[in-house]
Amino acid sequence: MSQNKINTNTTILHVGLDVAKLALQLDLHGKSHSLTNDAKGHAALIKLLRGHGAHVICEATGGYEQPVVRALHAAQVPVSILEAGRVRHFAQAKGRRAKTDPIDAIVLTEYGRAIQPASTPAPSATQTRLAALSTRRLQLIATLTAEKNRSQHYDDKLLLRQTKALRQTLENQIAACDEAIAALVAADAKLKAQTERLDAIPGVGPVTATTVLAELPELGTLSDEATAALAGVAPYNRDSGDKTGVRHIAGGRAAVRSALYMATLSAVKHDKILKAFYLRLRNAGKKPKVALVAAMRKLLILMNRLLKNPNFHLAT
Repeated sequence: MSQNKINTNTTILHVGLDVAKLALQLDLHGKSHSLTNDAKGHAALIKLLRGHGAHVICEATGGYEQPVVRALHAAQVPVSILEAGRVRHFAQAKGRRAKTDPIDAIVLTEYGRAIQPASTPAPSATQTRLAALSTRRLQLIATLTAEKNRSQHYDDKLLLRQTKALRQTLENQIAACDEAIAALVAADAKLKAQTERLDAIPGVGPVTATTVLAELPELGTLSDEATAALAGVAPYNRDSGDKTGVRHIAGGRAAVRSALYMATLSAVKHDKILKAFYLRLRNAGKKPKVALVAAMRKLLILMNRLLKNPNFHLAT
């Protein structure tokens, strides 16, 4: 546990919460509490936290954290959801090599005390549904792609019939997701306006726009640098002494990068500004992938500025 004072003289108690599929491990005032990751465990957690002015620190765990985060938001308990890699690097920097659930909860507490991360805002019902639909759509596309690749090697009539039927089912489900997303966008004035702003960019269609808005809801609220880092398209230096290393992107949200990649492939062909930018990098000797990632970053920054500033307009 940890207690920090901020400018308002309000004491914040950072508490680490390690989340697994079936269990929760809470570090509260240096004492470890084992709870179940279900409604009963969530209620017990909130009861333990009541009256402490607690700020919960947990990691993103592939979705297992979402039910308890929803319960914490409903109880108006601030919570920060962290990228697991950041916490692991923090633990290594402190010399903590052992890894158990109680130790992980303590590390999360220490991270909260040292870094004091901002709380993760509670998503609206529309944001939650959009994210769920977008994730499901991406899962279906991945399954369809895998099935198409497998079916190239089939010659048995039964297998050919099965793969045809399965692919049709997957395509129907993807179409159903698309319809649900379109209906959700049409029913929400803010989301509709955001989608239309992004859709106006050459190379960015409605699918790309809604995918980015679902997977990167912070878009339009952060600096260009922070937005690029969240998406994983910010280059990081690898320099030491008089040696200049190759810059690499790292981390970030893979679904956003995938959507940006496909949009940028089209934009560098059809948008005169991005095309000129890409060609300038290529003519300067940059490798195709390096130039494309730079164009992806430029496209994302444009999206961020369009949503942040209603008076910002696309160049013609």
